[in-house]
Amino acid sequence: MSATLITQRDDLVLRGNGAGEPDDADLLDAYSRAVTRVVREVGPAVVHIAAYRPVPREHGQAPALVGAGSGVVITPDGYVLTNSHVVEGAARLEVTLADERVFPAEVVGTDPDTDLAVLRIPAHGLPAATLGDSARLQPGQLVIAIGNPFGFQATVTAGVVSAVGRSLRSQTGWIIENIIQTDAALNPGNSGGPLVDSRGQVVGINTAIIQFAQGICFAVPINTARWVVGLLIRDGRVRRAFLGVTGHRRPLPRRLVVEHRLPEESGVYLVQVSPGTPAWMAGLRPGDVLLALGEEPIPSVDALQRQLARLRPGEVVSLRALRDERILELMATLEEAPAPRPVPGGRGAGR
Repeated sequence: MSATLITQRDDLVLRGNGAGEPDDADLLDAYSRAVTRVVREVGPAVVHIAAYRPVPREHGQAPALVGAGSGVVITPDGYVLTNSHVVEGAARLEVTLADERVFPAEVVGTDPDTDLAVLRIPAHGLPAATLGDSARLQPGQLVIAIGNPFGFQATVTAGVVSAVGRSLRSQTGWIIENIIQTDAALNPGNSGGPLVDSRGQVVGINTAIIQFAQGICFAVPINTARWVVGLLIRDGRVRRAFLGVTGHRRPLPRRLVVEHRLPEESGVYLVQVSPGTPAWMAGLRPGDVLLALGEEPIPSVDALQRQLARLRPGEVVSLRALRDERILELMATLEEAPAPRPVPGGRGAGR
């Protein structure tokens, strides 16, 4: 007797081959229908973004196309999510919808630290994509990228989630956490477009590829984007807390971990504490090992960055540090981080 397999997610029926296994043709057909359905649902919300900058000419200045990318409509009243590097330095932006209507766009806000930006176009009743939950992604899961590589609008590529939980350093030196790695092919012009799961929900914003590599592409998780979008729409920028230290991870002697009942076996060794910063005013000095910020242990620089991202300028937080095998309990009033600036090679940033 042949077996019948019903997948609730895509509402597909796969017929068996008489040996208890679905036919290859049925599996391929199910895959194709899943991809085409997603493209049908999300495609109308994907836009092309053209960035123009005035350039000197013989008789004055004229606008010249300096960049292009993709974006995705996230609200019916014209908010568009894309990459920060797509719109950086542009004097004028144009958004072309899937139905070929063209609108001027204004920048609502940008966050170079996560390479995200929000635009607004004067249109209403637009098809908007549904935002999913990137925390639920698993390696091997089907994902679809939709964008405009090299100006070819509405280009679709499909692949799988290659890995989750990656870290990627932005142009400002900030480490973007929980990056999604995928083998869905991306090319110049895909930047800012959506990465979509088989339910038709946006799970990431395509942002980077590794040059000369095949099938190694990255997307900012939509859970990060959702948080950034809210702040950009409200404030026009993301205000991050600043402590004023640079350092690196250092393992702690096992004896001290046991003696002080420390939850982690490493901390952040402070190479520099800038005078006048919250860390300096609290009493931290170079050579101290930062163990905790607020209620969170700080076993690494990445952990310090993550905790600062959760806090707000002006908050008063406790600090726990190790100095000459003594535990210090200090208090600091956090300040707003300086405006991000590109870092050569994308490395090195104060916290």
